[in-house]
Amino acid sequence: MYKRSMQLLLVVFVAFTMLGATSPSARFQRLGHDLMCTCGCSEILLECNHVGCPNSTAEIADLRAQLNAGASDAAIFKFFVSKYGPTVLAEPVRGGFDDVAWIGPFAFLLLGIVLVLFLLRVWQKRHARLAPALPNLPPQTVDALRERIRKETNYGE
Repeated sequence: MYKRSMQLLLVVFVAFTMLGATSPSARFQRLGHDLMCTCGCSEILLECNHVGCPNSTAEIADLRAQLNAGASDAAIFKFFVSKYGPTVLAEPVRGGFDDVAWIGPFAFLLLGIVLVLFLLRVWQKRHARLAPALPNLPPQTVDALRERIRKETNYGE
């Protein structure tokens, strides 16, 4: 039993330590899907199906060269942004002014919800202030009033 548990522990340890290891082709695929083709087709770099694309071949060659040089992911993204501009990134990088692209939509949504709730409260208070207060009439008076309205509007005929 002790031997089996040690073997299981070794398998689990090896599995968890190898989870972080990626093959070069997997890294190429991951980075190629984080970059955009700059030919104007609005496609992911490795999925650009633009026939005779003038840019994707050069960008893929640049990506392979950067990977072969051993550059880190951040260095590769920095290289592509400096060469092709910030539109080459499929999603904004975290940090600096690019945080606005991540936080902005949620902040504006929350601000809009707060604004709508504030306006509803203001309109509700204004309506309560301007609406005339209806007197509490006894049921006999209300029935008599309804009968009079029917007669005057010829609703019952």
